[in-house]
Amino acid sequence: MFLNRKSKLKIHREQENPVFKSSKKKNNFVFLAQASLKKQTHYFKQALLPQLKFFNSLLPRSRAPLLLCSSAPLLLFSPAQEFLSARSLQPPLVLAQYAGKSATDFLNEGLQAITSGKVQDGIVAFRKATELDPNLAAAHYNLGLALRQTGQLQPAANAFYKATQADPEFALAFANLGGALLEGNNLRQANDYLQRALEIDPQLGVAHYNLGLLREQERKWEQAIASFKKAIQYSQNAPEPAYHLGLCYIQVGKLDKAKDAFNQALKINPRYPEAYYNLGTISFNQGKYQEALEAFRKSAQANSNYPNAYYGAGLAFIQLQNYRQAAQVLQYARALYDAQGNPQWARSAENLLQRLPK
Repeated sequence: MFLNRKSKLKIHREQENPVFKSSKKKNNFVFLAQASLKKQTHYFKQALLPQLKFFNSLLPRSRAPLLLCSSAPLLLFSPAQEFLSARSLQPPLVLAQYAGKSATDFLNEGLQAITSGKVQDGIVAFRKATELDPNLAAAHYNLGLALRQTGQLQPAANAFYKATQADPEFALAFANLGGALLEGNNLRQANDYLQRALEIDPQLGVAHYNLGLLREQERKWEQAIASFKKAIQYSQNAPEPAYHLGLCYIQVGKLDKAKDAFNQALKINPRYPEAYYNLGTISFNQGKYQEALEAFRKSAQANSNYPNAYYGAGLAFIQLQNYRQAAQVLQYARALYDAQGNPQWARSAENLLQRLPK
């Protein structure tokens, strides 16, 4: 249900500082979405998907890669987002002065620091900007992005919240606040803020995407599918909504639609290892082992350090009775699982190796 203006104010009064709930589930990874602040650009963001059940327990579960803003340079395992300048918000703000500098000066210093890769310096500058002008929504928002980039989730959520207080019509701040709360496992409040973002801007792709992730975590597959379809509609240059749409279709047994969704993601990003991997899992469980092997190979080509691709290829080689090749890829999968701190699947790869015909 969408929030009306009274509902929005009630949320603001009741929750001064949005907080995270500790998850009781193991491996409870969720996506955080961050976005550009230009309404005409496509919005996107970054994080980790809750692990989903696949049909065959032999195959490891896929984790999605960290999502990167489509309109910004890609940074490995670091959210790449466009930061907001003071001129991006209307009406113009009256800014305080401090030691010859205004809040806007510090905001611009923060933006320059972020551009130079000096995130901590950016955080310091954005904080000074918010101290000088608590109503400068751009400073709070950019502070939230920078804090999130350094893994400071609770302070990031607080900063996004203050951005919404400074500008109650700031849809992207609500969307990012909802994403931060989603990552903190506070699903109820995440839903409230995401609904508020969509009330302000029904075409905000990142809000639909985050809402889809929330429904996915709740295992409300049909609602998640509906949200991801809208995210695809409003964020046509981003592959992640299509990828998650495919995951949801797997959960409801619509495998042809799942394959279409993964292929749609790959049209946008041909180097999407998890999309290839999931195409491989579908083919493997349909007994199409050669087709599965080809998908696993493409997954490994897209990311040579993705162990699931080699593990899946090992299973396909076993089914094709090519045990020498199976041993090679399973050994590599085992080494990658060990290096990446995943002993459970390293043991699974070792068990398969032990069972191969000599």
